[in-house]
Formats: sequence, structure tokens, C-alpha cells
Amino acid sequence: MTLLHDDGTSVLTTTDPRDGSPIASYPVSSADDVRHAVYRAREAAAWWAGLAFGERRRVLVAFKAAIARDAKALAATIARETGKPDGDALLEVMLTLGHLDWAAKNAEPVLKRRKVKAGLVNYNQHATLGYVPYGVVGVIGPWNYPFYTPMGSISYALAAGNAVVFKPSELTPGTAVWVADKWREVCDRPVLQVVTGGRATGANLVRAGVDKVAFTGSTASAKKVMAACSETLTPLVAECGGKDALIVATDADLDAAADFIAFGALGNAGQTCVGVERVYVEQRVRDALVDKVVERAKRVVVTGDAPTYGPMTLATQTGVVAAHVEDALARGGKAVFGGPESVAERTVSPIVLVDVPEDSDAVQRETFGPTVVINAVADLDEAVARANATDYGLGAAVFTKDARKGERIAEQLRAGVVTINSVLGFAAIGALPFGGVKGSGFGRIHGADGLREFSVPKSIARQTRKAALNLLTLERSPKDMHMVERMIPMLHGKAR
Repeated sequence: MTLLHDDGTSVLTTTDPRDGSPIASYPVSSADDVRHAVYRAREAAAWWAGLAFGERRRVLVAFKAAIARDAKALAATIARETGKPDGDALLEVMLTLGHLDWAAKNAEPVLKRRKVKAGLVNYNQHATLGYVPYGVVGVIGPWNYPFYTPMGSISYALAAGNAVVFKPSELTPGTAVWVADKWREVCDRPVLQVVTGGRATGANLVRAGVDKVAFTGSTASAKKVMAACSETLTPLVAECGGKDALIVATDADLDAAADFIAFGALGNAGQTCVGVERVYVEQRVRDALVDKVVERAKRVVVTGDAPTYGPMTLATQTGVVAAHVEDALARGGKAVFGGPESVAERTVSPIVLVDVPEDSDAVQRETFGPTVVINAVADLDEAVARANATDYGLGAAVFTKDARKGERIAEQLRAGVVTINSVLGFAAIGALPFGGVKGSGFGRIHGADGLREFSVPKSIARQTRKAALNLLTLERSPKDMHMVERMIPMLHGKAR
């Protein structure tokens, strides 16, 4: 909730999703505030980029250690702002610190300048390739994983030598402010700053002269950010929504598949961009799998002192969930567990749907709630075709005991990341890049590609001696050109 004071300043007050009680208030950064933050970041970026890789690594490792020593307090902040259980918040902290550690320790081997082969014809050139930081990166983060997701950009941008101005979701600014305070404990330069506010603050950040934008949010919002970036040709990495599919083969371990389906679909109240929203199972084992998923859904506790997952962090999302479920049922789908009655004011109990038409909203649009659609298919080729038949392409999964079959299906799925016999298995692997295709976005965070995402490749060629053929001149000799005519078929005329 944003309030306007008599002096013209605005204040953002966060509320606890569990009961609507106020948590804390934060200033709404004006356009001038955002521009000033970027100005300060640009000065800090020059200093930060000038440090050796080892010096930046030392600061980043100290930053990681400062967070780790106070991890319980950070988890409490995350839990209160999002409503998720304390254990889920603490797991988020652990996964995030693993990526910060990987980025800090691998920036030098990935980005440092190295010699590349110039080729036989260019024997007189010494060629090198290195990566330099953009300068100032603007990061716009989401509310569902307010530490893990934005830090996937922040960690790698910092390790690559950039300064960062971070605009968190208006639902979770406290987490971002907490992290920025920890940065100031280990570094007195404004290399990492936070600006708080709503969508207008994010729009101001995009237009404040940053050198690159990292955005996480809906596909529709990403298009608006992209349009704003196009005004100044500011590059963008966008991690958008998903409608992830999970394929279950006849030979799969159904108990393991059901466990992961329940976790992937219901964990964090389904508020996970790479959560499981669709399941395609071969007909022969369909009933057995559905029974096992329902059995696990029945054990979920939504209310009380120890809930399995928390409320919907964004209250209006309950309306989206309800609409998708109602549309699925109206089109002939069946609810084998839960249904419209599962949607309450602040919480949504598990909903398992079957036989849902492929053109329904529950199959084609991101639901972002604790629901899952399980549809039977004749074979795995049909499963792959259906899995690929949406506008999204973030993640996917396949369950089979046949390793070769699993790899084959994974290659056929149009998604940025695929897990075999698990879900979210990639999330803790620092070396694996993460991002989507199609409407799920473009660009990558995490891994070596994540470090390069926040760097500009810079090529240098240094001539070490005079060339045998003097071709880079306005006065090429007939002799040299005759040699060129002979060399072309010699060098490139063979088919293999």
C-alpha cells in the first residue's frame, strides 16, 4: 500500500500476507532519487571495475559470509514478507549463497583475457579475448523468491565488475534493504544500492541511464520493459513466466514422480516460475500416478502453526487460480482433488485436475498457484508435442528409468532447462545457466553464461610482425593478389 504524505513524499507500507497486518514502511524513490542512485553507482562502478579479480572476489566472499552469519534473520524477513514457511525461506538463503560463492570464485577463469588462435593466414597477429563489465546494471526483482531470484542477476553482475541498482517488488522491499545493509558492512562504496517503490520506480530505473537491465516478472511486463529499453538501445535479460510440463513414461518410478510433482506443483503455494503446472503421463500408468499425487495432496496442511506452504503472497492471484480452475471444469475437465472451494481469501488448498482440454487457460496460461493438470497421452511423442504447445519455454521435466530415453526427450523439449527424474534439480548447480525461450524470456543468469551475460566481450588483435602478403593497403600489388587467388582454393576449396 502506498500513501502520499502532506509534504508530497510517498511511503510504501508492506503487509503480512497471512493476516494483512502492516510490517514496515519504505520511501517511494522518486525519478530524481533513482537518477541519483545511478549516478552514485556509476562512480562506484569505475572503482569496482578497476579492482583485480582477486580483490572483487575477496569482497564478495566477505559479503556472502556476512549474510550467512545472519541467515536466520534474513530468512525471517523473507518469510514475513512472502508468507512462506521459515524452512522454505532458509532453503532460499542457502541456495542463493551457493550461487554467490560460485560467481565470486569463477569470474576470473571465465572472464579474464586469454589468447585465441588467429589462424594460419594471420600468423603475424596476436589475438586475445577478454570480458569487461557494462558499468551499471539495473535489476528489477520479483516477490515469490525475493532473495534467490534477483541475486541470480546481482551476484553475477557484481562478480563481472558491475555496480548494481536493485528495485525489488513492492511486496518484498524489506528483503532487499536487508541485503543492501549487509553490503555496506563489507564495502563502503555504493556498488550495490536499493531503490524502493512500485512500477513507476522500476520504469524510472530503466530510463535512468543504466547500461543493462535484468528483469524478472510476467511476460506482459517484460514486453513493457523491453519497449522502454528500446528507446536507448539498453540491453535486457528477461526471465519471465512459465507453464512447465512434466512427462511421465510407463517405466518411471511413479512414487518418485508423484513426490516431485507434488513438490513442484504445490511448493511455495505454486508461486514458482519453474513450478510443475502440467503433467503428461502415458495412458497405462495414468490412474496409478493420479492416485499417488492425490495421496500426497491430501497430506498438505495450509492453515495452522506448521503449514506445508503459505498464503498467496499477491492477494489478487487467488482470482487467477479460481478463474483457471473454473474454466478447466467448464470445458470438461475433472477435479479429482480440491476444486473451486479450495480457493479462500488468502490461501489456496491443493487442486488436482485431470482430462483438461489443451486449449483451456489451465493448460495454456500461467496459473501461479497450487494446482496441477494431469492429462493422459498415448505415447511419449504425443507428450513432447503437447509439452511444447504453449507460448512458454522456461523449464520441463521427464521421468523414466531409461537414461537414454530421458536424454532424448530432454533434447526434444523446447525449454531453457530440463530435469530428468527430478524437478528444480538445476537450481543449486552454480555452473548451469538458467533462462527461458519463447515467451519465457531470453538471456541467461547463473553459470559462465550468467557471468558473460553481464559482460561485454572485448577483442584485441596486435600485429607482431610484417605480413608476408601486404593486403591491408590501398596499393596492393598484382603479385600479392595472384597469391590470394591461389590461396583461396587451397585453404577453402575442400569439402571436408
